[in-house]
Amino acid sequence: MIDIKLIREQKEYVKKEMEKLFVSVPIDEIFELDEAKRKLLFDSENLRNIRKTLSKEIASEKNAETVSAKKEEVKRINELIKVQEDELGELEERLNSLMLNVPNIPDPEVPVGKDDSENIPIAYFNEKKKFEFEPKTHYDIGEKRDLIDFERGVKISGTRFYVLKKGFAKLQRALIGFMLDTHVNYHEYEEVYPPFMVNEECLTGTGQLPKFSENLYKDDDSGMWFVPTAEVPVTNMYRNEILPMNKLPIKHAAYTACFRKEQLSAGKDTKGIKRGHQFDKVELVKIVAPETAKEELSSLIADAQDILNRLDLPHRLIRICTGDLSFTASEKFDIEVYAPGINEWLEVSSCSNFGTFQARRANIKFKRDNNSKAEFVSTLNGSGLALPRVMIAVIENYQTKDGFIKVPGALKPYFGMEEFI
Repeated sequence: MIDIKLIREQKEYVKKEMEKLFVSVPIDEIFELDEAKRKLLFDSENLRNIRKTLSKEIASEKNAETVSAKKEEVKRINELIKVQEDELGELEERLNSLMLNVPNIPDPEVPVGKDDSENIPIAYFNEKKKFEFEPKTHYDIGEKRDLIDFERGVKISGTRFYVLKKGFAKLQRALIGFMLDTHVNYHEYEEVYPPFMVNEECLTGTGQLPKFSENLYKDDDSGMWFVPTAEVPVTNMYRNEILPMNKLPIKHAAYTACFRKEQLSAGKDTKGIKRGHQFDKVELVKIVAPETAKEELSSLIADAQDILNRLDLPHRLIRICTGDLSFTASEKFDIEVYAPGINEWLEVSSCSNFGTFQARRANIKFKRDNNSKAEFVSTLNGSGLALPRVMIAVIENYQTKDGFIKVPGALKPYFGMEEFI
């Protein structure tokens, strides 16, 4: 969450920043609740000081009537303090609820725009492949060669589920291994394998709750939630911790399945494997000193792009405008890969700098040395990369006229002697 001091001291600035995000946030109400809370705390402290003084006077007072009167006054003060404590509890609950729904302040460099139509393509990488035939879609290739089974996916689990078979199942497994190996061996990330289910505190810490509960899957019996991204468990590994400066930056790469409720219009993106309630992803998470966050974001983007460069896939980098920023990000860049069969640019990574926003919610701090005050870290994350969209790009960019898929050079160590899928 943002620092309450920012609203307390620069309320109008915060309101203007919220306008850039095109969101309605009750900043005035938060300001008033904070003022009321601080006044209550001040009044309660005064009453406690008076009670302390009276207690000392009672101990030394000899006159019985005076002692009795002072005891009555102490009793009255205790009742007032109890009333104030109850009122304070209600105030804090309301204030905390509102603060948890305030989005992050956009970085000054983020362009102002109302929605994704105003995002800015920055650069294009790797030329689009030229075909001597009309490229087919991944789902046409998959169904024709019995590599994707949509009907059985629906039979097992319902709409937006599918079964990958044979070479396509192996391709997905190869891509996950390739991504993890590249990030660990070349980009110096430490691999972790986290749980795929988390408690509510984890999702609150990284900003998915309470705002986006309707998009998440929950097991009501245990109260556990299925992860929408590895960002959640990996970041929360350090929740409520104070890290030494020499441990930063922390860089983790993690594979998980991801579970999200796709709320889409009927008939939209229903073909193929582009959108599903369950998908696999390799995630990159960084925990860093705040002054290095900008530099770390640049290297995070480069690490994610390196996967596409090694696969020789055409892609582009998009700067996200204020109206399309995620709730938690202060700045964000999307990486989109081109799929010639469906003729679309597909987002395969969103690389975000959260500043101290998540760290405040999850209480993740660091100390520059033993004598320094604990400070909030900055957190960053980005997909490195998201499947199955990378799979779509590989299938459609490496297809042959006869419907086979040539194994990309970067994936050959995972396919042995096989030249084609």
